[in-house]
Amino acid sequence: MQRMENNTENSKQNNVFPFIPEGDFYFTKGVEAFQKRKFDISLKWLRKAIEATPKDPLYQCQMSIVYTEIGAFHAANQLLNQVLQTTGDKYTDCYYLLANNYAHLGLLNDAKKYAKSYLDKEPKGDFSEEAESLLYLIDIDEDDEEWELEEEDELLVYQETVFHHMENMEWEQALPLLEEMITLFPDHKLTKHDYTHALFFSGQQSDAIQMELDILEMEPNSLYSHTNLALFYYESNNEEYKKHIDGLLNVYPIHEHQKLRVAVSLARTNFYQEAYQRFRSLAKGIVKGHPSYYRWYSSTAYHVGKQEFANKLWEEGCKRHPKLSNEQKPWQV
Repeated sequence: MQRMENNTENSKQNNVFPFIPEGDFYFTKGVEAFQKRKFDISLKWLRKAIEATPKDPLYQCQMSIVYTEIGAFHAANQLLNQVLQTTGDKYTDCYYLLANNYAHLGLLNDAKKYAKSYLDKEPKGDFSEEAESLLYLIDIDEDDEEWELEEEDELLVYQETVFHHMENMEWEQALPLLEEMITLFPDHKLTKHDYTHALFFSGQQSDAIQMELDILEMEPNSLYSHTNLALFYYESNNEEYKKHIDGLLNVYPIHEHQKLRVAVSLARTNFYQEAYQRFRSLAKGIVKGHPSYYRWYSSTAYHVGKQEFANKLWEEGCKRHPKLSNEQKPWQV
């Protein structure tokens, strides 16, 4: 009798049906991992969701968003185009997501086309404000890049040299080069902002502030004026810096170098939590050539309680940019 009972129990155990999660289960796990910024884990779950339910466009859209976060813009666009093809334009948000990705890739004509397509189809959609802001930023960027081809080579030589001096905070070496650039390339707007920056930190604070204010009066939406003035006023113990920081908190530039400039400005004015989020969103492969990336990201990480990460980041920066080894760790200054 005992033996029969054991056999019956074993039979029950063998006949238990295994729990096979459906796509929604995997999708939920993927979203949870994404919200925790565990992007590799999120992608694994979302792949399982798509394998379980290949025709659900929502899963593919979410995967594209993860790809965008890690800088895999081409992979993101491939998924979004696939959704549009298979759903007959039902998922109009894809147009905005495509526009955003193309902007990050520097393909501004494509970005403009998809942003306009989104607004044509969803003039009051969830991303309508973002699409309009994107178009505005593209227009500004196109104005900044109107250069004759024969000027570009000479400009690049100057830019590379100035970049080296500015990133290593060698203001006295940068100033004469910037003065030459202003003479040779008077329409190149960034040069003037670099000049006021070098001027301020070489000891000519009042001249630098006045020059930047003059530029801002002519161009009230100048990102570089706001980043410079936020820093200049902060270093001068002038509460006016907060006004310019408030403006930066609502700006999300297209290009990584502009994003880095905002992140650094937030870090240098002690807006560490906000700066940390901006640094985390940067495509490291694009900005790792900037010593300022390591200098201020490590400082930011330290001040938000990520001391171990800060030290690792600083060590990595010193290996990539040996001149950093001559500096104190930025949170010790």
